[in-house]
Amino acid sequence: MAMQVDRLIVGVDVAKAELVIHHDDRDEIIKIKNAKPEIKKWLKQQAAHTAIAVEATNVYHLDLVELAHGMGFQVYVVDGFQLSNYRKGVGGRVKTDPSDARLLSRFLRNEGNELRPWSPPPAVYGKLQSLLRRRAALVTARTAMTQSWANENLLRAAFETFVKSIDRLDQLIQKKLKEVLREAGLQEQVARCQAVEGIGFLTATALVMAFVRGEFKSSDSYIAFLGMDLRVSDSGQKNGRRRLTKRGCSEIRRLLHNAAMAASRSAAWKELYEKQRTAGKATTQALVILARKLARVAFALMKNQDEYVTRKGKLAC
Repeated sequence: MAMQVDRLIVGVDVAKAELVIHHDDRDEIIKIKNAKPEIKKWLKQQAAHTAIAVEATNVYHLDLVELAHGMGFQVYVVDGFQLSNYRKGVGGRVKTDPSDARLLSRFLRNEGNELRPWSPPPAVYGKLQSLLRRRAALVTARTAMTQSWANENLLRAAFETFVKSIDRLDQLIQKKLKEVLREAGLQEQVARCQAVEGIGFLTATALVMAFVRGEFKSSDSYIAFLGMDLRVSDSGQKNGRRRLTKRGCSEIRRLLHNAAMAASRSAAWKELYEKQRTAGKATTQALVILARKLARVAFALMKNQDEYVTRKGKLAC
């Protein structure tokens, strides 16, 4: 949706304790507590045609975003990586809370026509995302501890007991994931994705979670939401290096990478993977290409409510 030129623009830098707010029309900085009563009080003082740009944080921006949306304001949640690149692009040399608030205002003022206002995700999205993030933290901790304690023989028995506790927590999280999927009626969608070679339960759950977040017009927009699209840097006769945009949830990309490794060994996908390697692609590049293909197939299955079929290593869906 295009930004209207007569709208008032506000940029908000979010921290755990406070919000630093920049009013673009009068170039004013104010600070308020990051608490619901203070946020509500401030929002009631704003004109109805105010548009608000907020940098995404872990959770600290959610109260502001949800309250502002609920009161009828258009809210734009800006990815931190995108904002960082924007700062470099405009020659910014300072990074403070007030400068970030000003930068958010400037970003919305200049790029608003290309941005989509934030809309609240389905409740199931938040539940699944929370569980997958906690499992990711658990896996990271388990891996780090295992590497650190690998040669500690004196406490091996105690550590093995500890690892079993982590494994039980992992199983509990996966059980909770299944409960949430069942309550939301998403089990069939997960089964569709899981039928694809290489895609296990966790990856299928992550793909379904992303799918229910919004209305995707095409697989390209779905891939972009996953952060699996490419950033191209070409100039003249030079073809620059391609890099993933890596927007959105990093855990989905990690799970897709693992799925691609498994798929590369299957009869259905091995030929595609080896073709990329023969063409000179590095292992990681070939796996990224395969991961994108898996995500596109999963998207088509979910979008069209189709069932997945494999015949003699050739795909049909």
